[in-house]
Amino acid sequence: MSETLSGAQILCRTLVEEGVQYLFGYPGGAIMPFYHALGDCPELRHILVRHEQAAAHAADGYARASGRVGVCVATSGPGATNLVTGLATAHMDSSPVLAITGQVSRPMIGRDAFQETDVIGITLPITKANWLVQDAAELADTVREAVAVALDGRPGPVLLDVPKDVQNQKAEYRPKAAARQPSPTPHAPSFADGVAEAARLIAAAQRPLLMVGHGVILAGAYAEIRTLAEQTGIPVITTLLGISAFPECHPLHLGMPGMHGEVHVNRAIQQADLIVGIGLRFDDRVTGNTAAFAPRARIVHVDRDPAEIGKNVKVTVGIAGDARDVTRRLIEAVAPRRCDAWWEEIRGYMRVRDESWRDGLSPEAICRALFAVTGEHCSVVTDVGQHQMWVAKLFPYRRPNGHVTSGGLGAMGFAVPAAMGVHLARPDEPVWAISGDGGFQMNMAEIATMVQEGLAVKMAVFNNGYLGMVRQWQQFFHGKRYSCTPIWSPDYVKLAAAYGIPGWRVERARELEEVFTEANAVRGPALVELVIEQEANVFPMIPPGGSLSEPIETAPAAAAT
Repeated sequence: MSETLSGAQILCRTLVEEGVQYLFGYPGGAIMPFYHALGDCPELRHILVRHEQAAAHAADGYARASGRVGVCVATSGPGATNLVTGLATAHMDSSPVLAITGQVSRPMIGRDAFQETDVIGITLPITKANWLVQDAAELADTVREAVAVALDGRPGPVLLDVPKDVQNQKAEYRPKAAARQPSPTPHAPSFADGVAEAARLIAAAQRPLLMVGHGVILAGAYAEIRTLAEQTGIPVITTLLGISAFPECHPLHLGMPGMHGEVHVNRAIQQADLIVGIGLRFDDRVTGNTAAFAPRARIVHVDRDPAEIGKNVKVTVGIAGDARDVTRRLIEAVAPRRCDAWWEEIRGYMRVRDESWRDGLSPEAICRALFAVTGEHCSVVTDVGQHQMWVAKLFPYRRPNGHVTSGGLGAMGFAVPAAMGVHLARPDEPVWAISGDGGFQMNMAEIATMVQEGLAVKMAVFNNGYLGMVRQWQQFFHGKRYSCTPIWSPDYVKLAAAYGIPGWRVERARELEEVFTEANAVRGPALVELVIEQEANVFPMIPPGGSLSEPIETAPAAAAT
């Protein structure tokens, strides 16, 4: 049955119809009719953020943790433009986000009206698709199409720009028809040739590696990747966004590659004769100088997006398809084997790097204590910088898809709002947002959102008084001129108190487990400040333009005076 509704009501009804539960947003003039209609839809819970960038990051975090579309809402002009960083993050990390923006009324479009911006043009390069809806009668079908596009194939963000008068316009609304069974695709893709050739290469390889990326998490191919690894004995490398796709405790897990990957991981890549990459882009932070990447290896590349295959590195076999489907076929095609001699060689590359930390408050101690307190079902959401690399390499992830971070864009300020979305997707598990003192201050106002909305996110801040990763580059490559990188912080314990939540400052390793235990037990949000050494560095590090064979493992010596 159909009924006559306003465009705003149709928008709300269709979101409910598509299974949306949460909206992250901030109201304003051009989106006001939607917010008026929202009050009649109790099925939609709106989370009032303190900045629209946080709305996009929160929707992104929810999408990554749930596998469903995350929805963010903003008004026209500055509201819409504030979403851009979050949409770019979702675009680069293949996260299905639906952004809904208000727009000035149709007669005012193109006339530089108050708070008018061409958000369609602005977001065209960072969305899978976007729509300017000019008729309320088209709204329901456009929302349905937008959700489908966001989830289909390689996921990504989409945007719906809705003029204010279209939100007020009356139109006929028809509920979504019952889904029909899809008919068989007449030209379904065949992996047979590529899989057979990949299986042949695996059987012949003496030094194979399995490199796992975010596509494995998107496909939920955890069991399949584990079976393939155990069947072949191949060492498994997980990229930054592939972390938690394969258990860190598994004897076949090798570690993270690339700019801050461990020396033995990168050396194994350089010595490998075969790399089977599943669900990754072979981006520059993984490969270093591509001309020198894996010089002895043939590469099998499996990716859902055909445009990624061969884009960054030359491949021997490219297979465009879902990571789970292709991996299942590989399991059927490859014979059981072992790689004992290769593993023995890799163990010979391994060594312990000696580092001293004031009061023992090292990243290792922090990650070890947090894991001891949170257990195997914790979700860790990190910001961008030194802490991101430490936590990526040192936290022993057990939960599949338990590691969430901004990879491709590297957006500071991501962790705190993204963790709110992760918490709503996983309300019964601990969720920790881990930031540096720089990134945390970009979106720390979202503590107010957590308090108002009852979101029990736990926050940990690595405080070294610097924009740490930038300072490290200045130390290594710019003669220790720490230009504009020292950063002052408020008293985080008092800040927590001002927001009405508990806060702790930790300065010694022996305090970690007790404080983490208390913070983790709090029913609402909590904040822990971790005071680490000011000039702490992330080792190893591949210099810009360098190959994986050129790691920096110690800080440069001080210049002679």
